[in-house]
Amino acid sequence: MKILLADDHPLFREGVKQVLSQMDEDTEIIDAQDFPTLFIQAQVNPDLDLALIDLNMPGMPAHYGILEFRQRFPDLPLVILSASESKQDISQALDAGALGYVLKSSPSKVILHALKLVLSGGIYIPAILNESSPNIQPNAALQTNKSSIALTTRQMEVLSCLLQGMPNKTIARSLELTEGTVKIHLAAIFRALGVNNRTEAVITARQVGLDSGLRNSGP
Repeated sequence: MKILLADDHPLFREGVKQVLSQMDEDTEIIDAQDFPTLFIQAQVNPDLDLALIDLNMPGMPAHYGILEFRQRFPDLPLVILSASESKQDISQALDAGALGYVLKSSPSKVILHALKLVLSGGIYIPAILNESSPNIQPNAALQTNKSSIALTTRQMEVLSCLLQGMPNKTIARSLELTEGTVKIHLAAIFRALGVNNRTEAVITARQVGLDSGLRNSGP
């Protein structure tokens, strides 16, 4: 296991390293203290399994840094570890392609759970986002008898592929997207459905009737 840990506070990094060491006895931690160093370390360590980064670091505005990281390294799982409990910050980070957002105030067991979930293909969303997010600006709203779920047109297309059991590579090829972009859309879909992974998304979508609504609208 090789993890890139980026935070501008050395003492905090040391504390997180102690937590990460519980994941695997052979866990290797690569340090970064700002966005420029983060990009360099990700470039020279192509065998990374995960990037765990602070939202606010020197070198670049927070969300621009996340977008830049996702564009450069679309296939590297990215989790934000931040002190900010702002729903706007959380939503923007997930929309930008982060696969998880963990609060720095979280117990170590929550941090470990979040990272293991992401590494297993899931999305970790903090409980603070259980309430409806004001930042979703849908192009279409899917009304069901159980809920109202807002998804963009592209997210609806990705969900249609997901319901057909397509892996990310096939979805990307079918919709002419990169795999990194597919992951970004999946993160937004998971958040909208209130789930953590692909299996839960499929189950929930079928429970609320989205499978019938998308049956004739897929790619």
